[in-house]
Amino acid sequence: MNHIKLFDKQRRTHKRGAGFTLLEILVAMSVITIALVAVFRLYTQTISMNHLLSFNTKAPFLAQKKMAEQTSMPGKEMGDDTGDFGEEFQGYTWAVSVEDVIPGVLETEDWKRIDVRVSMNVDAYTYLLRRYHFSRD
Repeated sequence: MNHIKLFDKQRRTHKRGAGFTLLEILVAMSVITIALVAVFRLYTQTISMNHLLSFNTKAPFLAQKKMAEQTSMPGKEMGDDTGDFGEEFQGYTWAVSVEDVIPGVLETEDWKRIDVRVSMNVDAYTYLLRRYHFSRD
């Protein structure tokens, strides 16, 4: 009979220590939450960096293309203009500004300053290409 009491006592002790306390569950959930927040931040930073890298790769080429179009025009036809790059480069826009420049040493009015600004996602990222162009009409 003494043997049966010992068995019951071990069984009751085992039942009480088998589960987790509320404190242990809260600590575990806190650790999991901190880990998930860190992973989410890393994910959003990666997406942001990919957008920036894509813009820094495409914008110079798009600006050069628009600059080539402007400099191939006769000087009188050059002027301020804006637009986008179509469906191929959605979210990318361009703006061209042309200004007459009179250098101090050269007494000619044939110099133009051409600024091409390429933007993505409504000026979230911008790239500026400036060139001075001599055009004799």
